[in-house]
Amino acid sequence: MQTVLISGAGIAGPALAHWLLRYGFTPTLIERAPHFRDGGYMIDIWGTGYDILERFGSRAEAERRGYHFDRLAFVDEDGRELAGFGGKVFRRALKDRFFSSPRGDLARLLYETVEGKVETQFGTAIADHRENADGVDVTFTTGETRRFDLVVGAEGLRSRLRERVFGPEKKFEKYLGYCAASFIVDGYPHRDEGTYLSYAKPGRQISRYAMREGRTAFLLVFARQARPTVHDADAQKALLHQMFGRDGWETPEILPLLDKAGDLYFDAVSQIRMPSWSKGRVVLLGDTAYCPSLLAGAGSHFAMLGAYVLAGELKRAGGDHARAFAEYEKTLRAYLTGQQNMAVGFAGSFTPKTAFGIAFRNFMLKLMGIPFFGEWMVRRMLGEPFAIPDYPAA
Repeated sequence: MQTVLISGAGIAGPALAHWLLRYGFTPTLIERAPHFRDGGYMIDIWGTGYDILERFGSRAEAERRGYHFDRLAFVDEDGRELAGFGGKVFRRALKDRFFSSPRGDLARLLYETVEGKVETQFGTAIADHRENADGVDVTFTTGETRRFDLVVGAEGLRSRLRERVFGPEKKFEKYLGYCAASFIVDGYPHRDEGTYLSYAKPGRQISRYAMREGRTAFLLVFARQARPTVHDADAQKALLHQMFGRDGWETPEILPLLDKAGDLYFDAVSQIRMPSWSKGRVVLLGDTAYCPSLLAGAGSHFAMLGAYVLAGELKRAGGDHARAFAEYEKTLRAYLTGQQNMAVGFAGSFTPKTAFGIAFRNFMLKLMGIPFFGEWMVRRMLGEPFAIPDYPAA
């Protein structure tokens, strides 16, 4: 029975642990954060993501916990709608196989499928590792040393394991010219239930959406030529004030809430592109290996799909990691590269850098309300779902 250390308890890590457990492997899950991280920015589930959740047996529960937005709207300084369309356009185009979920909520649901069944350590990371022909000796930040047959990096966009094994992050990161921040507050007075509401100026955009229990989530996106190097929360908040401080609409109400936010997500909008996803007994998964960028909205799909394929190939190969890793990459690389290429163009249309770009984006959004044309646009924008392979029964 092979032992597999999985570093990272976001979406990819628990998803892989789920399938490895089904196939008779012994996974161990570690996470640098001291506790499970809930909340986070909103992600959409459709196509391949929807299909793979059904294979987990978790789709119905994920959709029950998730959200169905009735409208996407862009407003001016006075809150008047400039452009928008109803959520039914997406639902018709995708045959009702579409919903939204906070990223952390989806991660928690996947984690619940292995909680109590898989050894899990929070507040723990890999400090060092040494590989030989028979396995990998891993030293944790706690000082403990243990031996595993395989090690999987599922640490997200900023991966220390990837850097240790494959080289500096700058070799693989493709910065797309934007940064994003997200936070959640209680009691924000403006709700607009069921609507994803956005306000945009050239090169920046603020969005909000009402959540359950009186919470509101905010997503702030702005263009920046060079990737910011600010890492502590205070400096990140100061940069957001600098970028958005002169804007109208509800911005003067939102920015003070940012200062009080205890859990701020802030990062560059980047992709990870690697010539290989594995080296020896170490393999990378999800955003660590092939991040499409936050604005692409498909990172969770790729993470769940990658976990399913990697575990399936390990099962099919009888634990022969070299063969399994090669098939994992062969199965997914062309599809994921194509999706990444689509995402490069999407970043600019999500937050246009010019007034003309915003006007054109708003014009296209108005066209989305035209019967049949809107559905065609959705299918074209989201691309074709992946033909998910079948693997031996657990």
